Amino acid sequence: MQYSLSNLNAFILLLSIGYSLYFYVNDNKEYKGIQDKNNSPIQLISQIKGLFFINPVLALSLAITIFSFVGIPPLIGFFAKQMVLSAALDNGYIFISIVAILTSVISAVYYLNILKEVFFKTPEYKVNSVIENMVMNVIIKKNNKLSPLKKLNFKYNNIILSSSVTISISVITLAILFFIIMPQE
Repeated sequence: MQYSLSNLNAFILLLSIGYSLYFYVNDNKEYKGIQDKNNSPIQLISQIKGLFFINPVLALSLAITIFSFVGIPPLIGFFAKQMVLSAALDNGYIFISIVAILTSVISAVYYLNILKEVFFKTPEYKVNSVIENMVMNVIIKKNNKLSPLKKLNFKYNNIILSSSVTISISVITLAILFFIIMPQE
């Protein structure tokens, strides 16, 4: 259950991060070689480099989810690993428990590398110059005639995620974070 919650949150977060980077461009040659970049915007760890400077809320939610994968207390991932390892040790599976702990430490290195890219690197993204200075004309239909109402300046930093996505991310992240209140099976 813990792993399903954390995986679901990571999946929604990566989709949301890809959506939030829609108005940015990156001139890195590594990204231009990605074959399916239009359908899956986040494919490389280096693509989320400096995300904290672009969208700090998504970056913090991603950090909580990754810390849950690592098994940092008091997050839900810690209690799941603790329950599995204590059950294995109670039944005498010492060697398997040692292997599980070692693989958990090795995977923690890879997970923490993602957080290093998100928080401690500077982003390579720049705002798309076409979108940065875009002016939109608002036209209304009045008495079967189209007439211009006014011109609006498009502000790329006002792009927000839908309510259902933000509520999903918030609820799942809070479930991961507040599992300390009732850490039981």
